Amino acid sequence: MSRISYSSLTVGSALPERSFQITRADLKTYADASGDQNPIHQDEAFAISVGLPNLIAHGMYTMALAGKYITDWAGELTALAEFGVRFTKPVIVPADVPATVIFTGSVTELLPGNRAKVEILAMSDGVKVLGQARAVVVCDE
Repeated sequence: MSRISYSSLTVGSALPERSFQITRADLKTYADASGDQNPIHQDEAFAISVGLPNLIAHGMYTMALAGKYITDWAGELTALAEFGVRFTKPVIVPADVPATVIFTGSVTELLPGNRAKVEILAMSDGVKVLGQARAVVVCDE
């Protein structure tokens, strides 16, 4: 795979929309892989008892999906030079249907060294779930 071309980008260049579905099975798999066994991600009765509307996806899992969105667009994993987000709202994962997180983005700045700053928007069920989601990618010439 090759990296995205720096010369093909302009400030305002839009990244293609991409959606990811999250199921309760995904939450279990992520919990086992990460060691984060917090019951708000696996026990519906517990999640509701602490004031949540249902199970919620791990914030770091949602962030990982944003990272995959960017690296897939950029062309390879090593293109990601900087990455950060703030967790603003949880992704609600009901029992009967997968949650969907929709990612879009745009180039906000072209930097020296064939690097581009990207702003990421992550939405689930009409709610912005990540704030200040930004990345810097290293591009091919």
